[in-house]
Amino acid sequence: MLDYKLLQALAAVIDQSGFERGAKHLGLTQSAVSQRIKLLEARLGQPVLIRTPKLAPTTLGRRLLNHVQQVRLLEHDLLDQIPALGEREQRLRLAINADSLATWWSPVTGLFCQQHDVLLDLVVEDQDVALKRMRDGEVAGCICATPRPIQGARQHPLGYMRYRALASPDYVARHFPHGLTHDALREAPAIVFGPDDRLQHRYLEMRGFREPFPHHLCPSSEGFIQLAEAGMGYGLIPERQVTRELAGGSLVDLDPGCCIDVPLYWHHWRHGGQVLEALTDHLLAQCRHWLIPFATPA
Repeated sequence: MLDYKLLQALAAVIDQSGFERGAKHLGLTQSAVSQRIKLLEARLGQPVLIRTPKLAPTTLGRRLLNHVQQVRLLEHDLLDQIPALGEREQRLRLAINADSLATWWSPVTGLFCQQHDVLLDLVVEDQDVALKRMRDGEVAGCICATPRPIQGARQHPLGYMRYRALASPDYVARHFPHGLTHDALREAPAIVFGPDDRLQHRYLEMRGFREPFPHHLCPSSEGFIQLAEAGMGYGLIPERQVTRELAGGSLVDLDPGCCIDVPLYWHHWRHGGQVLEALTDHLLAQCRHWLIPFATPA
């Protein structure tokens, strides 16, 4: 039988990104948590963690973390029926891309969390790699751009988020006086969210440009817009996030008529419990008001 105290130690170390913070989260010493991990590995006969160069679960560790995530969710369902078993606090650990968090996520999920008394533990991750967090057992659900579900999970299409190439009027005048020429694209600084963000590259490839280009890295949706307004670069920005800036003229469309629609999918564990299923139903009902719907097959 599995010893859940040992599994809790493994989950805490990964969730909190380290032994020291994992121990603090559990109210234990770092030595105690380390001993629990070693005992778990001794009982299983193989490691559950990779210690260096970066802390990460092994293949077996990921399977155990996936199990822990689902057990947590199912336990909450049981507490609804038998309150005397323990605390009813429900916490959902989810991975979500920063642009969704900055636009539609809060108005869509705010009422749900109030009605279901749910606390969210959000991991901000690029939409192209968020599914890895779920595959590694770190989260119970995620928003990502990948339609293919992982084993043991379900996928639901939510809709498209539309991006446009935007910059300040002064920036456009300085760097693109003759339009989107290859020489200008080669020299003009862009803004990229992070090393995993390939949206800018996709846009440039659409324009037939496949060369290296100068760019700022800014892992903040709000900071991204501020850099663009300050004339530091141009970038792909969610249309819904900058309606006020476009109306006021602090940002302008660098490439009128051109946009990139990024598909978003909701992934969650197949046996994740009633709250996760309820959140899924809620997202599917509400996202059609915030995202561009997928085309209905003929």
